[in-house]
Amino acid sequence: MTQQTVIPGTDLTIFPINLGTNTFGWTADEAQSHAVLDAFVAAGGNFLDTAESYPAWVPGNTGRESETIIGTWLAARGNRDDVVIATKVGDHPDHQTQDPDYIRTAIDASLERLQTDHVDLYYAHRDDEVTPIAEVARVFDEIVRAGKASHIAVSNYSPARLAAWFAACEDEELVKPVALQPQYSLVYRHEYETDLRPVAQRRDLAVFSYFSLAAGFLTGKYRTEADLEGVDRGGMVQGYFNSAGLKVVDDLVAIAKSHEVEPTTVALSWLLAKDVTAPIASARTPEQLDSLMAAPALELSADEIERLDLVSAPFAEEETS
Repeated sequence: MTQQTVIPGTDLTIFPINLGTNTFGWTADEAQSHAVLDAFVAAGGNFLDTAESYPAWVPGNTGRESETIIGTWLAARGNRDDVVIATKVGDHPDHQTQDPDYIRTAIDASLERLQTDHVDLYYAHRDDEVTPIAEVARVFDEIVRAGKASHIAVSNYSPARLAAWFAACEDEELVKPVALQPQYSLVYRHEYETDLRPVAQRRDLAVFSYFSLAAGFLTGKYRTEADLEGVDRGGMVQGYFNSAGLKVVDDLVAIAKSHEVEPTTVALSWLLAKDVTAPIASARTPEQLDSLMAAPALELSADEIERLDLVSAPFAEEETS
């Protein structure tokens, strides 16, 4: 696979699928995770998404497992310069804050776990809505100027707080965010398309969508409630089980059959057609990567995109999940 794209405002060249690694230390142990990483790189991928909080929701976990597993893989393969690494701060159960003092310690801890001297992209994971935004902008600028992150990005911030962040950057000549990570999929459209896409377009921000496959619902694997029994992400998928959501899956499956690909591939290709720079999607096994990596090469017709737009229209008007 040769398709590559450059993150605007950077010299970072990526394959347009962003591997989500929240499965590492959860549904995939270290050996399985290393196998996924090896297969991802072998297929042409190079962009990894992690966070200090992944996967803290698993009983007994600290929330730092994903970064640690990536770090042992980087050390074993000696390939740090071949991959683009993004991590995040501020959504850990023990530290749901964007306090500058905490961020200074968090970046150092992330770098130690990742076994690297810098990350390519450092996100403010979730706004605490308390810390003055200028203070947050200053500490992220400090981290870039110290060489600990090449660029910065933002996830789960309101348009108003994003505007305040950019205003602070302009007032004080601080390093500006280059990317936005919103929740966005065929069954979660309203927030991004109404509030955040205009910000991304105005600021020329890269967009890396999370829950791109709606926790697996858009893979087409879950067509009945019985399909969720014993599934790790069953609780997340449950919210999409309604007539509107199942209609989206029906059309995904039909379009996928016509192209002889998986519904996963079509769902990700739709996001790419909507100018998402690189959708985030995760894999528990190397075999699951095939349908992810095929998405950039799939060219949906205008009629197919319109069909998916129409069937998912209820999710553009108002979130129902």
